[in-house]
Amino acid sequence: MARPVAAGVLTIVGAIFILIAGAALAAIGAFFLSFIGVFASLLFVGLIVGLITLILGIMMLVNPGGHVIWGVLAIVFAIVSIPFALGGFFIGFILALVGGILAIVWKPPMALPVYMGQAQPPAPMPPPPTG
Repeated sequence: MARPVAAGVLTIVGAIFILIAGAALAAIGAFFLSFIGVFASLLFVGLIVGLITLILGIMMLVNPGGHVIWGVLAIVFAIVSIPFALGGFFIGFILALVGGILAIVWKPPMALPVYMGQAQPPAPMPPPPTG
């Protein structure tokens, strides 16, 4: 079965950048803002966004039938990653965005008719000679 491989791989790589940026922001925020408990917990949203984007990239490869849904959600979470994870240092945002767009526009290959790609049936035998 054909799969939107480029879309899935780009989304996964973008998600890794988003996860790294989200982890960096969460660590910095937890270090400097540890005295404000409620606000510090919001800094971990970048990790959650990166994890969801990673799952979407995997779903593009595992379940290609829902490629449009996975692509739209990848674009949404790429945009959401901008304020919460700096868009994965912006490169994660771009990669996840392109992966989502590729997933949306991906078309499964058409099924070939039965006779294509197979050996031609044998030619009919000529009629026996009369005479």
